Amino acid sequence: MSSTNELNQRLNEAQQILGALGQTDVDLGGITTYRVGGKTALFVKASSEGDLQKIAEARRRTGLPVLIIGKGSNLLVADQGFPGITVALGKEFESIEIDTGGGRINVGGNAALPVVARKTVAEELVGFEWAVGVPGSIGGAVRMNAGGHGGDMAASVESVRIFDLEKSAYEIRVLSELAFGYRQSRIQPSEIVLGATLKLAFGERSAGEELLTEIVQWRRENQPGGQNAGSVFVNPDGESAGSLIEKLGLKGLRVGSASVSNKHANFFQVDPGGSANDVNELMNQVAHRVYVEAGVSLKTEIQRVGF
Repeated sequence: MSSTNELNQRLNEAQQILGALGQTDVDLGGITTYRVGGKTALFVKASSEGDLQKIAEARRRTGLPVLIIGKGSNLLVADQGFPGITVALGKEFESIEIDTGGGRINVGGNAALPVVARKTVAEELVGFEWAVGVPGSIGGAVRMNAGGHGGDMAASVESVRIFDLEKSAYEIRVLSELAFGYRQSRIQPSEIVLGATLKLAFGERSAGEELLTEIVQWRRENQPGGQNAGSVFVNPDGESAGSLIEKLGLKGLRVGSASVSNKHANFFQVDPGGSANDVNELMNQVAHRVYVEAGVSLKTEIQRVGF
């Protein structure tokens, strides 16, 4: 049996298990902030814990690769797409429950970071303002310990609730078990962050709102718009990736439809209707130049899929 026939057979079996949950012909690249890239073989939006159990069963029985995505803000999908099951959480996982007396927030894994940031400030809680300019989800932010403007997830997470597709089991993990580091955690590729409990300090609403405004304004002035996925490379020790790239004169470097931003060297942009493979090649070329000319090995923040 050819590999193509075998893949189709496995996809058909997964489709039978998932039923109406399994969507085909979904443009995966189009739901990322790069807005380029190919389709996923199957797409599932999980709206309940029962849906998650079905996805785990499909994964176990077919052995198909599974990709878990949030808001698509840190993802680059190859032009040829992803030959497996892509999983996203539905609106049922966007809840935000604030205990104003205790300073705790129970928030769903698919809740948008800017929404959480603004709601916490409205309730006179401080420490999460940094997230107002990050177009991602709580689940994705926990996975990579997202941060900015002096804050990150590690500073406020008390615990997270996870569903492990490999074990088909739920688990609560406290902060000490997450092993947060700079833009990393112990969350595994097979684990979906269903929600988190955050603990914030109390403060003045007016001061929080002022900080939100300052952060949004700073991002508008210092970071490009258009089709991009934020910072491409993790900052190496003692240096910013953007500064390294800029010192080598790589602002404006272009590979086909992709280019290094002239506004911020750690942001790569792609033309409308462009190619994800061009973006990937630009990442590779920049990383190679920085390694050869500066002796620094850069690691991407962007999750690259299908390359």
